[in-house]
Amino acid sequence: QVQLVESGGGLVQPGGSLRLSCAASGSIYATSTMGWYRQVPGKQRELAATITRGGSTNYAASVEGRFTISRDNAKNIVYLQMNSLKPEDTAVYYCNADIIPRTESRVLEYWGQGIQVTVSS
Repeated sequence: QVQLVESGGGLVQPGGSLRLSCAASGSIYATSTMGWYRQVPGKQRELAATITRGGSTNYAASVEGRFTISRDNAKNIVYLQMNSLKPEDTAVYYCNADIIPRTESRVLEYWGQGIQVTVSS
């Protein structure tokens, strides 16, 4: 069983910073691309940032220059450093990872349970 567990969300004032973490645990053979998505009520989930195992990154235009995604391959953890936060960044943030479990011979997609980030004064 593979799980993704997010941490680090909360309430922050506009212009502030937060760091999200997501740890993948369980019977993992290998982890490929990991990323963060976000969703507000009534809207579709959207990409925030992704990072490949080799460190190549991709950002949504709305967060480019403010958010930084990174990962620790040895620990199967992905981070999202969010700076200069704006009220429009308020959303539930979901961790996503492409993982090959030890019990499978193919890549499966996993999601975390989501963590609230609220940017408000």
